[in-house]
Amino acid sequence: MTRNHPRPSRRTVLGGAVAALAVAAGAGTAQAAPGTAWPTEFPLPDGWLPEGITIGSRPYAYMGSRANGAVYRTDLRTGRGEVLHEGATGLASIGLKLDDDGLLYVAGGAGGTARIVDSRSGELLTTYRLTQNAAPFINDVVLHRDRAWFTDSRDAVLHGVPRGREGEVRALPLTGEWVQAPAGTNSANGLVATPDGRGLIVVNAGQLYRVSLRTGHATRIALEGAADVTNGDGLVRLGRTLYVVQNRLNKVTVWDLDAKATTATLSRTITDPRFDVPATAARFGNRLYLVNARFTSPQTPQTTFNAVAVSL
Repeated sequence: MTRNHPRPSRRTVLGGAVAALAVAAGAGTAQAAPGTAWPTEFPLPDGWLPEGITIGSRPYAYMGSRANGAVYRTDLRTGRGEVLHEGATGLASIGLKLDDDGLLYVAGGAGGTARIVDSRSGELLTTYRLTQNAAPFINDVVLHRDRAWFTDSRDAVLHGVPRGREGEVRALPLTGEWVQAPAGTNSANGLVATPDGRGLIVVNAGQLYRVSLRTGHATRIALEGAADVTNGDGLVRLGRTLYVVQNRLNKVTVWDLDAKATTATLSRTITDPRFDVPATAARFGNRLYLVNARFTSPQTPQTTFNAVAVSL
């Protein structure tokens, strides 16, 4: 693992003061309800190749590009947006998450990296090289406790990046009931924390796994109401309700988790005619916002892309 630090991150500079303010203000938890006049469709630049989306406590969505690693920021109140972070040739931004202090943690796909971007200025602050494997795919990220955890779809390991502070990346090999796909195909994709905060839920090859952050032991979550979550991609968890984006099936399945996330029971399915292979989702207020990756359409500089919102 290698690191580049152009300058210290905002979290490092502000340290405990940021944490104290976040606790006092409830940063990242309180969200205003979207107004009825807020748009439910959001254009992206042609050829953007989106896959990830994240939203914090304020009404702005951040969407990454597989084309060049750029990040686009959209005002959810107006639908208007602009390129926040320009990216560069050879980069990709797959999954991404916004921290309470304004730092964006970005999964770098085949580049094998995790990048940290300032969500206000768009400046690249830090790059971590997570693996030396020849063909990685750093896919998604969740912020949990003191680390940002990243999946590698081509390796049975999670990577824990320190959140805005100096420190080493923790590699957490996946063991137990984990089933890794054959070389060259994807395994681990979206991930969220478990309701009890003791582990992570990871979607892998149509199944959900509960992963211990202490040992890396993975246990398959029993599904009730459906046999699998085929094409499972991004995950969103609200309390004990888990939303699974099933991209090529153009649907989001909604599951009720038990307290320890050993069982997930299908409660309903969200569909929408505007879905065009939605990849990941983020919640703001009573809406779920999804990016249409359009994997089954031509992926050219002229291909149009957008994001859509549906009611929770």
